[in-house]
Amino acid sequence: MTREEVEELAEGAILLDGFDECITGVVEEFGNGIRILYSRDKILESLQKDMSYEDALEYYYYNIVGGHFGERNPLFLL
Repeated sequence: MTREEVEELAEGAILLDGFDECITGVVEEFGNGIRILYSRDKILESLQKDMSYEDALEYYYYNIVGGHFGERNPLFLL
């Protein structure tokens, strides 16, 4: 699924910069609209290009999962 397809399907949902290859799909949640689903494992793989696994895991939980980017935050598949 390309970024353009995701943007069209999930207009207004939060997209994470630099992690397009980690998008698994688009999901819909009652009361929260359509949101982007990312693969946690793919995000960690992407982060490990520049840091250790431990640092990638810390970065993921603190900056990505722990971040509040808006009302339609992304979701993460474990």
